[in-house]
Amino acid sequence: MDWKKEYKPLLLLAAIFLACFYLPVGTVRFDNAISEALHLVKSYAREHVLLCLIPAFFIAGAIAAFIGQASVIKYLGARAKKLVAYGVASVSGTVLAVCSCTVLPLFAGIYRMGAGLGPATTFLYSGPAINVLAIILTARILGMELGIARGVGAIVFSVIIGLLMHVIFRKEEIAKADAQAVLPEPEVRRPLWQNAAYFAAMIAILVFANWGKPEAAAGFWHAVYTAKWMITGIVAILFGLMLILWFGLGWLRLVVAGTPAVILALVFPDQPLISFTAGVVGLSVITSTGGDETREWFGSSWGYAKQMLPLLFCGVLIAGALLGRPGHEGLIPSGLISGAVGGNSLWSNLFAAVAGAFMYFATLTEVPILQGLIGSGMGKGPALALLLAGPALSLPNMLVIRSVMGTEKTLVFIFLVIVMATVSGLIFGAMAM
Repeated sequence: MDWKKEYKPLLLLAAIFLACFYLPVGTVRFDNAISEALHLVKSYAREHVLLCLIPAFFIAGAIAAFIGQASVIKYLGARAKKLVAYGVASVSGTVLAVCSCTVLPLFAGIYRMGAGLGPATTFLYSGPAINVLAIILTARILGMELGIARGVGAIVFSVIIGLLMHVIFRKEEIAKADAQAVLPEPEVRRPLWQNAAYFAAMIAILVFANWGKPEAAAGFWHAVYTAKWMITGIVAILFGLMLILWFGLGWLRLVVAGTPAVILALVFPDQPLISFTAGVVGLSVITSTGGDETREWFGSSWGYAKQMLPLLFCGVLIAGALLGRPGHEGLIPSGLISGAVGGNSLWSNLFAAVAGAFMYFATLTEVPILQGLIGSGMGKGPALALLLAGPALSLPNMLVIRSVMGTEKTLVFIFLVIVMATVSGLIFGAMAM
């Protein structure tokens, strides 16, 4: 036996054995961490996969199937006008009220279609960070100055991070631009306005299906929340008409696929997730068995789901075990976090940025979490650092980003987000004192 070849498997088996032998089952913190991991992944599956990720996968698949590569390259490619490319990418979050995981399929879609690294990473950061509802909620609950700092900081942040990514990997971007310069002009399948309406309908379904309940029980935002499922249903009907008129899907096929969703909505009016799931299944069936164009759409969407979902679930399990859910503890004591973010030192801002980068925040949940931390003595600088790093990054998010653009670019992106969040926290904390 050649032990030079076998020592690695031997060490691996020994490590696994020792880990199992000394597994701290029965200790309160370990058992609680396992429970928190399972609770978080259950919550993630119920609240985010069907309503957030599935629509995002269909949008990403549509980008790959229906938007010409030349169009993406023209507006977001390495040779695109910087003002246009970074302007479009940086304000995307005003439309997409998504979390750090939901933005991933959309990022992967534009990046693989030829978007430059700079605009793509600007979009990756801005999608979850520049969320109008989150910024308003931050201003209302945590104070106007923190809300303004979050909004301005996130927009500026996204552009700077994108530009730095472009500069750091400039050689690769130049090579990509040279390759894109010789791509042939693709055949236009349908007018631009039809594609725009089609994508607007899908984005509207994603946004309104996930419209969060506002704090006030009156006013415009509450009215939208009350009518969110009615609005989603109306947009879904318009979307179905687009599929019939512009994509060649037959009336009968669409009626057969959509009828169960309508019936379930009437039978279970208080459980809209049931009818939404039926609608997703119906859409999957008619697109996967339709013409070449819709089969390509479904195939691209399925490809993104197959790549990303296992990584996301693994990341959520690990994040839950380490940090727990809001109000619950994992392996890392919550007191350690709250005790390390007081004042406005370099350490407290850095710790807040790193903790925020690895924690998983569902959309809008970062505000009540920060409210509790501030009540426990968290400084304003570290609060902003966590707000700028947290919504845009998470452990599940990092695993998927690595699968899309590689380890080196992912590490640089994470480093830039943490450093800039730390610096912004220091500056804001000094101004707020």
